[in-house]
Amino acid sequence: MSAKELTLEAAHEANIVTVGADKGTQAVHDLIVAYHANRRQGSACTKTRAEVSGNNKKIYRQKRTGNARHGDKRSPIFVGGGVVFGPKPRDYSKKVNRNVRKLALRRVMGDILSGGKVLTVPGFSIEDGKTKSFVKAVKEVVEEPRKVLIIANEFDELTKRAGRNVADVLLMSAAEVNIEHLLNAGKVVIVESALETIANRTK
Repeated sequence: MSAKELTLEAAHEANIVTVGADKGTQAVHDLIVAYHANRRQGSACTKTRAEVSGNNKKIYRQKRTGNARHGDKRSPIFVGGGVVFGPKPRDYSKKVNRNVRKLALRRVMGDILSGGKVLTVPGFSIEDGKTKSFVKAVKEVVEEPRKVLIIANEFDELTKRAGRNVADVLLMSAAEVNIEHLLNAGKVVIVESALETIANRTK
């Protein structure tokens, strides 16, 4: 399987829009923070002194015990008491507008293209659906397949099945790939038919 490096000039000929190192840094940061925040479940929950089990009875009389003046046993200072200012279920998700997303993608695409991390191939499919064949096909494209991201418009079921047990290779569609996938990849392999989809996402 023949592969060739996708240069900045070739990317621009394919209508992929990029920006230089002086633009888009904040957009990339904002988008990565949003990805991480959106993955948070926000399900942590503690009980206040009004919610823990127990009654309002004074634990001992007010005077002549030599102890502090305590009320009920649900006080935060007791074991089993309520929690002060503890976490409650909440939504951590952040919204990032479309222009910021595009700017971040342009910046990351410019970085990985300048770094020589992007290769193109005419196509990528595994007809027999075997992991051994998948690994062999990847090695034909990338000599040392570590953290390889392969992007196509879509993959057939046999190719997905062959690659699902290969930890160092990730298959992503051109419509769903995001900047986090691109930044984490050591090499990015793009099927030529997917270049148009990526170009449309950067415009």
